[in-house]
Amino acid sequence: MTTQDEKVVAGRKSRRGFLKAGATAAVAGAALAMPNISRAQTQTFKMQGSWGAKDVFNEFAEDYVKRVNDMGGGRVKIDYLIGGAVVHPFSVFDAVHQGVLDGAHTVTVYWYGKHKAASLFGTGPVFGFNANEGLGWIHNGGGKELFEELQTQIMKVNIKSFFAMPMPTQPLGWFKKEIKSAADLKGLKYRTVGLAADLFQALGVAVSQLPGGEIVPAMERGRIDGFEFNNPTSDRRFGAQDVAKIYMMGSHHQATEYFEIMFNRTKFNALAKEQQAIMQYAAEAVSSANEWKAFDYYSKDLVELREKDKVQVKRTPKDVFDAQIKAWDGLIAQLGQDPFMKKVMDSQKEWVKRVVYYSLFNATDYRGAYEHHFGKLAL
Repeated sequence: MTTQDEKVVAGRKSRRGFLKAGATAAVAGAALAMPNISRAQTQTFKMQGSWGAKDVFNEFAEDYVKRVNDMGGGRVKIDYLIGGAVVHPFSVFDAVHQGVLDGAHTVTVYWYGKHKAASLFGTGPVFGFNANEGLGWIHNGGGKELFEELQTQIMKVNIKSFFAMPMPTQPLGWFKKEIKSAADLKGLKYRTVGLAADLFQALGVAVSQLPGGEIVPAMERGRIDGFEFNNPTSDRRFGAQDVAKIYMMGSHHQATEYFEIMFNRTKFNALAKEQQAIMQYAAEAVSSANEWKAFDYYSKDLVELREKDKVQVKRTPKDVFDAQIKAWDGLIAQLGQDPFMKKVMDSQKEWVKRVVYYSLFNATDYRGAYEHHFGKLAL
């Protein structure tokens, strides 16, 4: 064999040795890393929703649970229960804090009685932003940091939360007589929740705060004269059309809202980082999935309410919107006396002034295009 040939053979042996050593190191590294993944004990979370079995919100909650369980790879999973299975739908906050439940699918407004700032993260004053822009504030405008401050420093609760699903504007609601002006609201017995309750009380309304499953029976028994819940699909599924035939669309009382997906913080913190990431990113993923599904469901059910159930679908008059804005002004002044609530609202205003300016100034004439193709929009 020539000297050159000897060099080639030596080179091949050297490369084979390098590859073999690399492969050995990779296997060794995998052996060290794998126990954290393949041998990890399954972490199971018992989660309850605030929703009845037929409510579309229950389906939205199940969409989140499915994403966690699909991505969890058997290492983290959620067992989901409908509202009332363990605790009252309005009591999931306490149950998660105390560890009676490991998690809940709810809305912040259901526990705003513990601190009114809760309602600012879903059903607060109307500054001009929609729910998608509101989620933008939560994720990129300081909202999640302020909510963390509320949970850990002000209320000192053992809860970790994520937000999902930018809800469309909530209708003024269901009535036996059409609301033609703000004067028609005075003296009405009406169901709503959160800061919206304060808003309607300022408009002369007698408010009852009830969970979804109690609304229709209350209407049947005359405990309330009108109500709002959230959307055409939820409303239709629990039989709103059977107790009222006037459906007023549009309102400033809950122009933006999102689901709060909460976990017992101690149990959440005990998860591996990749499992925590699954919980978080599943919320972000389902936020879009829920919204897209809502476009389909809500629009179909509004048509069914009008055409099949013979509901008179009406647009809330401008007089009511104007009265609500003025009532919000008074509430903003009152709420702003609390330094933390003022800080939250100031943060929202700073976000809205910049972001909504861009959105409004740049938006095309969607209504003009719609009316060009489908005729004038009846209001």
